[in-house]
Amino acid sequence: MNDAPAIFDIAVVGGGPAGLGTAIALAESGAKTALIARRAPYADNRTTALLGGSVDFLQTLDVWPRCKDNAAALQAMRLVDDTGRLIRAPEVRFSASEIGLDEFGYNIENRLLMAALEQRAAELAALTRFDDEADTVSPGDADVAIRTAQGGSLAARLVAGADGRQSLCREAAGIEVRRRELNQSALTFNVSHSRPHRNISTEFHTPQGPCVFVPLPGDRSSIVWVAAPKEAERLLALSDDELSEAAEAQSHSILGQLRVEPGRHLFPLAIERPGQFARHRIALVGEAAHVIPPIGAQGLNMGLRDAADLAELVREAMLAGEDPGSPQVMKRYDLARRADVLSRTFAIDIANRSLLSDFLPMQSLRAAGLHLMDSFGPLRRLAMREGLAPSWRPTRRVS
Repeated sequence: MNDAPAIFDIAVVGGGPAGLGTAIALAESGAKTALIARRAPYADNRTTALLGGSVDFLQTLDVWPRCKDNAAALQAMRLVDDTGRLIRAPEVRFSASEIGLDEFGYNIENRLLMAALEQRAAELAALTRFDDEADTVSPGDADVAIRTAQGGSLAARLVAGADGRQSLCREAAGIEVRRRELNQSALTFNVSHSRPHRNISTEFHTPQGPCVFVPLPGDRSSIVWVAAPKEAERLLALSDDELSEAAEAQSHSILGQLRVEPGRHLFPLAIERPGQFARHRIALVGEAAHVIPPIGAQGLNMGLRDAADLAELVREAMLAGEDPGSPQVMKRYDLARRADVLSRTFAIDIANRSLLSDFLPMQSLRAAGLHLMDSFGPLRRLAMREGLAPSWRPTRRVS
């Protein structure tokens, strides 16, 4: 029996959407890639709003054509102040057509996106799948040694840690993370409704957080309802009929009669930010690299930008004969991701704080800012473009 570890250019630890996207992009960039992730049925009915840059990236990977027919276009977005406060912001409407686009992106159920990613990953000769979990990750001078839970071993010059909030890879790299609990929880579920959504996503701003109704194919929508933890738990405990009525009331019946579909998920909200995005031959991807509230559809979109940037930097390094896990490449990745992640995290945090604040000057400032955005077209168009992707970020190609 040969106990010598298999050697790879890159190993990706973690098989969520960001991890699979990273593995596919790296394998397509020419790197001999290992993916360490359990094959497990993805029964979760949560959805993701994929913005334009993410759709383009998935198109490049030949993933998007496999699932686009199951996604709903997001052509407009409404922000509605439903706080009931004395100082209220005006409604703001963003339309993709105003910046020359047919849509901002698409909303899709995660399980359908995952099926497309898994299908594409299975086709790539340069990608070796280990149906296992990483047990130990040990960075060294020349490579990173990985031992799996079932006793397998491999080594790679670079590891992409896409293993989530409790990242083993991040811990192995000695990267500290700052975490702040937000005292909010998000309840997610899907509904059918009697009126068409017309491809408009509507976000109601309440004193406890936003409640967003995002289009799905047909007369269906996904709901992300952010509230104080006790209120979120109360909503979770409601019967289907009671939750349907509560959601319809929160929506002000804009979608007509609502009917809750099976499957609800409740999770506490926090902001997590690592001190570095890469260290000791380990680059962080997805929720190992950033955790933010589900506001503005930024979470997985940032994770897919992680994947695109890492794949491009690895491709460039290998074409130049460089070690893809060298300190120089790690520094380039850290620089490539830092401004994007920190600016998005800051913007979402400020937006959330301003909504929750009972401080009248803060409420006035928020209302004035939204009024300016509603009435001043250039500012509104800038906000739309920056929301899709940072304008200062260079376009990354994978192939």
